Amino acid sequence: MSLKIYNSITKRKEDFKPINAGEVKMYVCGPTVYGPTHVGHARSYVDFDVVYRYLQFLGFKVKYVQNITDVGHLVGDGDDGEDKIAKQAKKEHIDPYEIAYKYECLYFDTMRELNVLRPSISVRATACIPDMIKMVQAIIDKGYGYVTKKGNVYFDVRKFASYGSLSNRTLDKTKSGERIEVASDKRNPEDFALWKKAENGHIMKWDSPWGEGYPGWHLECSTMSKKFLGETFDIHGGGLDNIFPHHESEIAQSEVANGKPFVNYFMHNNLITVNGTKMGKSLNNFITLEDLFKQVPPMWVRYFILLFHYRSPIDFTIEAIKKAGEQFEKLNQMVNDLRLVTTKKAEVKTPELKNICENFTAAMNEDFNTPVAISELIKLPKIAKNALENQNLQQICEINTIICDFMERILGLEFAEIKAQDNNNVEELLKVIDEVRGALRAQKNYELSDKIRDRVASLGINLKDKKI
Repeated sequence: MSLKIYNSITKRKEDFKPINAGEVKMYVCGPTVYGPTHVGHARSYVDFDVVYRYLQFLGFKVKYVQNITDVGHLVGDGDDGEDKIAKQAKKEHIDPYEIAYKYECLYFDTMRELNVLRPSISVRATACIPDMIKMVQAIIDKGYGYVTKKGNVYFDVRKFASYGSLSNRTLDKTKSGERIEVASDKRNPEDFALWKKAENGHIMKWDSPWGEGYPGWHLECSTMSKKFLGETFDIHGGGLDNIFPHHESEIAQSEVANGKPFVNYFMHNNLITVNGTKMGKSLNNFITLEDLFKQVPPMWVRYFILLFHYRSPIDFTIEAIKKAGEQFEKLNQMVNDLRLVTTKKAEVKTPELKNICENFTAAMNEDFNTPVAISELIKLPKIAKNALENQNLQQICEINTIICDFMERILGLEFAEIKAQDNNNVEELLKVIDEVRGALRAQKNYELSDKIRDRVASLGINLKDKKI
């Protein structure tokens, strides 16, 4: 069964066919590093981490690029107003570059706790300013960009006939001023910024043919994807809220500048709510990962996210995450029990286990359907219990294969060693067992004594026989 991906461009599932056989070039919009990493970031980057992992599992050589937006993202996602990073820098009374670095480090720290793999390439927007200037000039040269008297450069949306096709919007619904006041120097309200003139006191600015300024938010992804993946690449990912205006604008400026289709498959993960309400600082329900991890383990959060298809909405509640955590701990206990016996793997041949593998793969091939895939994996603890009770080493090794390949490698779950909560009680229990075995050996009941020793050994505890 071939991999199918829901393509936001065509609004349907399609067989995945990469541009180059055996290779996948993938770009996912990274964070704007002006504040703490939150549950919205967790949702997006866990989802695309699984896409990255599964493509590798299928044998593809994946080049995964993710940007770090450290300049140009204005408040309100529009083309007028204050840069998000500059605004936070004023609030914290430190340099904008320091703000960007501070929150970039925090982002990667929290992603590591969620076991999200680092992309092949992670690059800051400020590292590609010369490339952005070249793309803006190419757009102007082709007649789609214009420079205003204020020194701003805008993309003339009305000249790009297919603008709005990704988001199903007509021109009268694409005004960039939907969230904030429309910039006064535009030809048309819907035009978006390619380059913004830096006002006095603006620290993050660069020389350009149009004066000192900084790039528009949409420009960086078009430039970076071209620089590292080429003019046309396989997969572009991001959140549903990126479709308009961000991705719509990326398509327009990339296809004008390059004269080629931008991307073959657009993927968008759905959004989250918190206790049934849209998350927002103004609503006082903004959940940072740093705070969340104080209440529940990061792996519970990752597992909880994967219980939902990436295109389905998620409502975050602590109660729901804890409930998912209970299910995860059953899997964690199974892994611990099996690995006390052996960590060896074996080809999966048992029909029941083979069926689980086939169903898991079928679910993942159907647009990365993680909830259906996990519904197969939660059948394993019962099978594992029987295998342990019957000392079926072959089955134990087969289950280990499923754990390694499906749970850890594809889903990115990490299983911790479960330690005894009360060492004193364990020591007392071992003393009792030792006394019972001593009494049995004194009665010359060596068979039962050895059986107890072997059973305890299967739990990872070795008992030494004393001379009677």
